[in-house]
Amino acid sequence: MDKQLLEDIRKLKKDWETLESIMEQSIEPSDAGLQDLAVVKAKYFYLLREARVRGISALS
Repeated sequence: MDKQLLEDIRKLKKDWETLESIMEQSIEPSDAGLQDLAVVKAKYFYLLREARVRGISALS
């Protein structure tokens, strides 16, 4: 379970970075793209908090 949480965190971080890169390269980012970016960031930070509550670290 903890391993899956860490994998999900890594995947969301990659998704976040990809979407952010696309938005930065866009002349006029779409509302849908900005909303997708906000959702991915919210999920990422939620899972980070969950990992902290469980005492999980990528180093463990």
